Amino acid sequence: MYHYTTISFPGLGLELNPPRILELGPLTIHFYGLIIATGLILAAMYGMKRSKQFGLNEDQILDGVLWVTPFAILCARAYYCAFSWPMYADNPISVLYIWEGGLAIYGGVLGAIVGVLVYCKCKKISVGAVLDVVALGFLIGQAMGRWGNFFNREAFGAETDCFLRMGLFNTATQAFEYHHPTFLYESLWNLAGFIMLHFASKHRRYDGQIALGYVAWYGLGRAWIEGLRTDSLYIGSTGIRVSQLLAAASCAVAVIILVYFAMKRPSKDKLFVNRVAQAQKETEQGGDNHE
Repeated sequence: MYHYTTISFPGLGLELNPPRILELGPLTIHFYGLIIATGLILAAMYGMKRSKQFGLNEDQILDGVLWVTPFAILCARAYYCAFSWPMYADNPISVLYIWEGGLAIYGGVLGAIVGVLVYCKCKKISVGAVLDVVALGFLIGQAMGRWGNFFNREAFGAETDCFLRMGLFNTATQAFEYHHPTFLYESLWNLAGFIMLHFASKHRRYDGQIALGYVAWYGLGRAWIEGLRTDSLYIGSTGIRVSQLLAAASCAVAVIILVYFAMKRPSKDKLFVNRVAQAQKETEQGGDNHE
């Protein structure tokens, strides 16, 4: 029997009732935040494991996470609140209630880019190489993080009768309605993008190539998926979905740049990892000459 908090997938024969919070004595943990934190940890672990292949080391990845994460979270929240201000105007302090949901991934991406630029400037390391690692980490975090929307019963699409339809209780109509599970679409899209770019990263020709691939892949999927959603952020009263517009534009720009470099075929010698290896080799040779 359905409960008003039940989430059903009739096409898959599933009925679920995931809790929004986990109470451990006096401690209340929101699954939304827990899932996002788990995604961040998995992304950091992945970045550390692959750091040497990008000319970086584990300490630089950990330091980068500490630098970039605050920028990403603050900008993700600011982006969301800026385009949905009427929800917070009567109680501005609620802008800080991040555990209740309300993060815009494009705000997070923009914040992360700013964080990377500042971090690389201070540490004097390759922006492109770091962005490549960050892009792969983003796909891990996004694929994982979208399940926070599932627990919060948010970020779903328009009504549908498709095979993957998701049933949710509408308190206004007192009836179950079936929607596109856009959180699932985006999670699977990001997972597929991660697998593809993970293998592509082993054959990259220049720093920033994987980051551009991420922008193109994510932008393409988001431009489609955003059109299915019912909770999009709009540019004023224009009826234009801001994230859909940004997704399509960023995808087009990224594809143009990727095609340009594909025609130019830059030398792999300029990859940051190869420059670091060459510098280490010269240092070792210099040491041998002094002996």
